[in-house]
Amino acid sequence: MSKEVIVIGGGIIGLSSAYYLQKEGHQVTVIDQSNMDAGASYVNAGYLSPSHIIPLSAPGVMRKGLKWMFDSASPLYIKPRLDPDFLKWTYAFNKSCNPNHVKKAIPVIRELAVLSQELYADIRENEHFTSHYRKDGILMLCQTEKSLQEELHTAKLATAEGLEVNEVTLADLKLLEPNVNLNVIGGTHFKCDAHTTPNEFMTEMKAYLKLKGVVFYANEKVEDLEVSNQKIVALITKSHRFTADEFVLAAGSWSAFLSKKLGINLLLQAGKGYRINTSRPTGIKLPAILTESKVAVTPMNGFTRFGGTMEIAGINDNINKTRVDAIANAVSKYYPDIALTEDEKDGAASGLRPVSPDGLPYIGKSAKCSNLIVAAGHAMMGWSMATGTGKLVTEMISDKTLSLDVKMFHPDRKF
Repeated sequence: MSKEVIVIGGGIIGLSSAYYLQKEGHQVTVIDQSNMDAGASYVNAGYLSPSHIIPLSAPGVMRKGLKWMFDSASPLYIKPRLDPDFLKWTYAFNKSCNPNHVKKAIPVIRELAVLSQELYADIRENEHFTSHYRKDGILMLCQTEKSLQEELHTAKLATAEGLEVNEVTLADLKLLEPNVNLNVIGGTHFKCDAHTTPNEFMTEMKAYLKLKGVVFYANEKVEDLEVSNQKIVALITKSHRFTADEFVLAAGSWSAFLSKKLGINLLLQAGKGYRINTSRPTGIKLPAILTESKVAVTPMNGFTRFGGTMEIAGINDNINKTRVDAIANAVSKYYPDIALTEDEKDGAASGLRPVSPDGLPYIGKSAKCSNLIVAAGHAMMGWSMATGTGKLVTEMISDKTLSLDVKMFHPDRKF
């Protein structure tokens, strides 16, 4: 049965949901508070990464976060704040940083990421999309023996999950990356990963959805929700009152504010990431993670992107020059012949990634609202999990059998 569905949020999760919803015959409207041309869906590393199987809330991360709290250039920066939501999130995050949680999370992260990668490829083929896409895998580059041993352990866990990965020596890396000078001792190569140029896919997807009748309202901030009997009756913006049968909350880091209006307590913090682009030739062929610095490197269509850091400091779009410099310094440390210019650093942009306490997204329906599906909290895996999330959202709204078990993604889960 065809339904009227409003998707709140025009990022990659919202667009993926709109794609599968319109395919199923539903009438879809996408509402976003921005112009839908910036933010995390545009500045991310573009990875489709089943390799990223370890959740952010892993053992030792909180300890590192506390140590790095006094270093504004650190890969993870958690700004202490006397804010009740932040304190609840921090407590839940700390509780989630345990081996048992990681063990349970690995297979569900893998399942959703693999499904999403397959669906992404299907969309490109079925809709004849031409946006940049390559499946060359991803390198995990290490400068220290300690980091290399950690990556080899992760590779072992990934192999047990059926992912293709192998150790690479410095000699192997010279064959894989013949045009760059690398200051590393070795690493691993996840052959299962793919990479894209995000703004190309976003532009192509928006154009496709408009052609298929999906209605877009940009620069429309949701001011209020009219609720009756645990059901959304209407969505209010400054200039419109929208009604629909079903609603999808895919507003990224802003999802927690809207969910509060329904009595749903989504623990979410905005994790800011930065990116620097260079259009100068770098010689880099393969995407890579600079493991000790937690910097992502992606050869995109016509430029190379360097991105990283997780700055949990509330919702803001301020550019912290110290953190931008940290990314640039890491690049030169691993690639000694590459030095990013001041102009390139001045052109840095940021995006806010919605981070849940346990590193898993919220996907599903809360008991507190019968016509709302939550699709948020994907942290650094939003791009990697988007199409699978959109498919699951559509299956829920269409009362179809779900492609995956979503129990661990439930928005009402306890930490």
